[in-house]
Amino acid sequence: MTDQPFDDRDGWIWFDGEMVAWRDAKVHVLTHALHYASSVFEGERSYGGRIFRSTDHSRRLKESARMLDFEIPWSVEAIDAAKADVLRRNGLVDAYLRPIAWRGSEMMGVGAPANAIHCAIAAWPWGSYFDPAERMRGIRLDMAEYRRPDPATAPSLAKASGLYMICTLSRHRAERRGFADALMLDWQGRVAECTAANVFFVRDGALHTPIADCFLSGITRSAVIDLARGLGFPVVERRIRPAELREFSECFLTGSAAEVTPVRSIGEVAYAPGAVTRAILDAYAEAVRPRRAAA
Repeated sequence: MTDQPFDDRDGWIWFDGEMVAWRDAKVHVLTHALHYASSVFEGERSYGGRIFRSTDHSRRLKESARMLDFEIPWSVEAIDAAKADVLRRNGLVDAYLRPIAWRGSEMMGVGAPANAIHCAIAAWPWGSYFDPAERMRGIRLDMAEYRRPDPATAPSLAKASGLYMICTLSRHRAERRGFADALMLDWQGRVAECTAANVFFVRDGALHTPIADCFLSGITRSAVIDLARGLGFPVVERRIRPAELREFSECFLTGSAAEVTPVRSIGEVAYAPGAVTRAILDAYAEAVRPRRAAA
């Protein structure tokens, strides 16, 4: 990524079915989504020109919209095709993609069932978070001040913009305190996830990860579970209490942006990214890269 502002770039954004010059992809200040968080989005990566699990992301985008009581007027297939078009039009191979759908500006107020539903897709170059030589050193996590909400109070399984407000606050607080990110608890005080990534722990060669029933079950999380089991590592999805953090030997995060990111500490609890984390990281790197055809 560069330091260039996101509203002032060259390129093209798919906007409501058409390619629009990047700087012209705009919405009105009275757009419902800006005031009431009526928007859903995805974060995706392409490797070698192929979008990893593109259809899974498109399906989740549609389902997240339904959880927010609106229907995106493009099919999963149309969204998949639009993402591929965005990559081609911008000449991108390895990139990050951001599909987003939202309520428009026809009506201003909490209730706006007649507002038009819009959809846009942008993409830009984005490499790894860390230098490959430093990747296995791991990142430091703080403990977040806020918790993931009770599913009875919010559509917690949707990838909805409003649910990320406390993530931004938690991430900013962690960075001010010298950490890379923050580990969030769920509404009952159990380990949940980081601000934009799921978390895995290792004990005696087995992976342990929180049950994703009150926060987003990531597509990368699902891919890593499949890869781990394929490598012969048991995967246990269960409730994890903060008091257990010292009982694990390794820890890593997963997400479209984070990919597989080793963790070296959570607060004062230290981990040593080791053989299991390395095996998962390598397997994921191989899985996301399209295989070259034999000569």
